[in-house]
Amino acid sequence: MNIPPPEMTSDLRERYLNILCVQKQNPCTSALYELVQAQVIKVPFENISKLYYKKHHNLQGLPDLERYLEGIESFHFGGTCFCNNYFFYQLLASLGYQIKLCGADMLNPDVHLVSVITVEPRDYLIDVGYAAPFLTPMPHDLKTDYIIILGRNQYVLKPQDARGYSQMELYREGSLKQSYIVNPLPRQIQEFDHIIVESYREDSTFMNALLLARFFPDRSLVLHNLSLIESQGTVSRSRNLTSRDEIIQAAFEYFAIPKEFTKEAVNEIEQFSDVWS
Repeated sequence: MNIPPPEMTSDLRERYLNILCVQKQNPCTSALYELVQAQVIKVPFENISKLYYKKHHNLQGLPDLERYLEGIESFHFGGTCFCNNYFFYQLLASLGYQIKLCGADMLNPDVHLVSVITVEPRDYLIDVGYAAPFLTPMPHDLKTDYIIILGRNQYVLKPQDARGYSQMELYREGSLKQSYIVNPLPRQIQEFDHIIVESYREDSTFMNALLLARFFPDRSLVLHNLSLIESQGTVSRSRNLTSRDEIIQAAFEYFAIPKEFTKEAVNEIEQFSDVWS
């Protein structure tokens, strides 16, 4: 049985849809495809807002929906996995989709968040918060691997096991870099509160690294610490940045994030760590 999220007001739903440049439609497969692509293209993965909100608002959890939407509209923010996936889950639920929020395990349990949705009458995995080119709903009922390739990265969604669990694997140049396992049981966001609070600890990943990912229909831009990576087709081109000032300029030039926010964010990081290590 699915657990309904908190209600989204009609005003906030319309505001969200306007950001995505999508008209409200009754739930169907084509509308879902349009919504997922719009979310991934319009709303970047980024942790500049996370660093900024912690410093200036002492935020230790998710922002509220209004602040999240304001960040997208005014500063070209987005969020990390919990923000982007949870608020998109709320939007889809408010539009009438049969959807459940699910935890995903990496090295530790429940450190990632996804949604599983049923429409006409197939099951799909929705993940708009993995800094990955998941521009369409991913079939969650296949018997063979579902593969997405962009640049040097290959993403492989494995078929569900007997318990209904499935695994997403990220390969880079043929080597497994990261994976997560989706637990199909429906969850409430409050069950992840302790994980979200821990993500603000001084030693946590996104307090010690910078990751911005922006997607287009056929390519991506990723700013990871001192590297700017553009991928298209099966080709990735990487440019090394030489200073924090170049990071600030790249975030402005390629992601339109105001320089003052990026400057504050990078000044909070003493030494950059690898997000995928």
